[in-house]
Amino acid sequence: MNAFNLTSTLDEWDKKHLYRHRHILESHQGPVIQVDGKHYLNFCSNDYLGLASHPEVIATFQQAANLYGVGGGASHLVVGHHRLHHELEERLAEFTGRPSAVLFSSGYMANMGVITALLGKKDAIFEDRLNHASLLDAGRLSGARFHRYLHCNVNNLQERLLETTARRKMIVTDGVFSMDGNCAPLTELVQLAKQNHAWLMVDDAHGLGVLGETGAGSTEACQLSAEDVPVLMGTLGKALGTMGAFVAGSKALTETLIQFARTYMFTTALPPAVAAATLTSLKLVAQQSWRREKLTALITRFRKAAKASGLSLMPSLTAIQPLLTDKPEAAMAMHQALKSQGILVSAIRPPSVPTNACRLRITLSAAHTEAQVDRLIEALIYAHHHVIQEEVL
Repeated sequence: MNAFNLTSTLDEWDKKHLYRHRHILESHQGPVIQVDGKHYLNFCSNDYLGLASHPEVIATFQQAANLYGVGGGASHLVVGHHRLHHELEERLAEFTGRPSAVLFSSGYMANMGVITALLGKKDAIFEDRLNHASLLDAGRLSGARFHRYLHCNVNNLQERLLETTARRKMIVTDGVFSMDGNCAPLTELVQLAKQNHAWLMVDDAHGLGVLGETGAGSTEACQLSAEDVPVLMGTLGKALGTMGAFVAGSKALTETLIQFARTYMFTTALPPAVAAATLTSLKLVAQQSWRREKLTALITRFRKAAKASGLSLMPSLTAIQPLLTDKPEAAMAMHQALKSQGILVSAIRPPSVPTNACRLRITLSAAHTEAQVDRLIEALIYAHHHVIQEEVL
């Protein structure tokens, strides 16, 4: 038997309805996109505020690229740390209400870098079971004793905290859970962390830009300080519309990451033009609160219409609106039924979600119109009916 028979593995994956196919995007990000030569209404992007294709963001990127080139050229610790990177770090610290921030090239690298830099074999990490894969992978690779507590269950977390005698303890959670769309009980987690002398780290990839009075994210929405949440991670490729990530906290934290986070030390810096574009995105987030207000209104409209139509959405009040289908084949059937009507919605299957928790992951954006959201509801009703009929037959 050939130990490297990858084809049989792929065939088995396909039989389980878990095979992924990449769409070929042929346009900019937006509420309407061109994929594989056809136009679709786009309800699967994380461009929550519609900034990925904003004219000012594009213009800033172009101007910076003309001045400073395309590539970062080197790691931050060699000769890749540009003035624009430094300016963006200072602005992100100010935006999130933290003393300091440090840039990473992706959210995955930020989570991997901070957790492996801060924890080791004498330590313990406590993660929500539904945390993003990057957090779970980082926890396992850190060498710390790895604990997964029941989703958003502070009592279960407390039981696990009482059992440890670790040198350092870190509680890690998503601010907004990327597949369920619900928010972590941050206020309770802060109290628990303080009672147990533990750090609290929040990955706010899906909260930054859209939650809070100024868009500073989950911690602002819960009125939590840098002391309450000493380690805050945010990404730039979702609501801010660019790419990359950052970790914000004390000056001692960011200096520790600069010195010891391997995913920071040993990778090329983001292009300076991306940093420039992100500075413009942050300006727009601050100036245009109507984007968050419109997104909130669209979420309310969508949920009200879904309820009236008998569609059972998960209890999310964020831009992520999941519709459970349980089986992977049902998720794929609904995805195809929507696609046939000119609408793209992602079918989420294991390993992204647990077995029997497959779903359509519907995401809304401030760039959508009310008419587009209404059309989505009509298409979902058709797709749901179509799938039920197929199951009966």
